[in-house]
Amino acid sequence: MLRAGDDQEARRRVIRRRALTLLTIVLLIGIPAGYLVISGAQSRDSGKDKEARYSATGLTWGWPSKVQRRIYQVPIPHPAELVAQYETNNWRTSRLHVQFLTTDAGLDTFLRSLGVTRDDLKKDEITIGERDRRTAGWEFRGPGPWYGVTHAQEDPLPTQNVVVNMSDPANPMVYVVSRTTP
Repeated sequence: MLRAGDDQEARRRVIRRRALTLLTIVLLIGIPAGYLVISGAQSRDSGKDKEARYSATGLTWGWPSKVQRRIYQVPIPHPAELVAQYETNNWRTSRLHVQFLTTDAGLDTFLRSLGVTRDDLKKDEITIGERDRRTAGWEFRGPGPWYGVTHAQEDPLPTQNVVVNMSDPANPMVYVVSRTTP
């Protein structure tokens, strides 16, 4: 014979068992599923960032990475403004296109770190080829004077072609294409 208290006790056990079952399901399925959703979203966002960076078809504002600057031997001086860069790679040649605005002293520091001096700059010599100018979207027209120098090195060291716009001698604009053969 069942008493009223036994019926309530059985009901509590059923409720407790169902609550534990629900908790187990949440812990075993809900948490991993939530983790997968968050992880997938982060991975997708990372892929979009990489896609945007590698699908660029011209200069993008910002400094090249330290690794790029070291590989291509393009030591951007401090202070430098209006820094933009673009890297191209294929099975034969890799190129880094960089532009920056610097000070008179910054230009000397940059040239010295390449192993050349201001005396090596030749007036009205555009050392960056037409193909590289098209790639970067550079047109070396307008107020000058324009100066250029090529710092050639033996493979596997990079060769740098440099063009400097000296229309404002206190703040020259520098354009560099560093080319290396892997």
